[in-house]
Amino acid sequence: VQLQASGGGLVQAGGSLRLSCQASGRAFSSYSMAWFRQAPGKEREFVAGIKWSGEKTRYADSVKNRFTVSRDNAKNTVYLQMNSLKPEDTAVYYCAADGPPGFRIVIMTTGPSYNYWGQGTLVTVSS
Repeated sequence: VQLQASGGGLVQAGGSLRLSCQASGRAFSSYSMAWFRQAPGKEREFVAGIKWSGEKTRYADSVKNRFTVSRDNAKNTVYLQMNSLKPEDTAVYYCAADGPPGFRIVIMTTGPSYNYWGQGTLVTVSS
């Protein structure tokens, strides 16, 4: 699986952005997907995840009620809608797929649980 993230950019605080992650390969629909982010000088952190079926999602406390993760398995794409952005949301955002065997019940929140990673897209929120 190859992942290509896009949609980052510069936005003012309070604004919105939508990130997209396009995946290659027919196994996409069996993999849970997640978004992570890494701010300068900080460790990578889990942001949001969505089960392979799309029926469940999971969020970091810092983004709950502001960010929404979704997926379109027909398009092999996962999205991250980010609203009410704050300067502390500034980071490089990465999409990730958990990989085989697929069809996991639990959405994992740790980086090593994901086998495939996109290249990252930079989100900068100005105050």
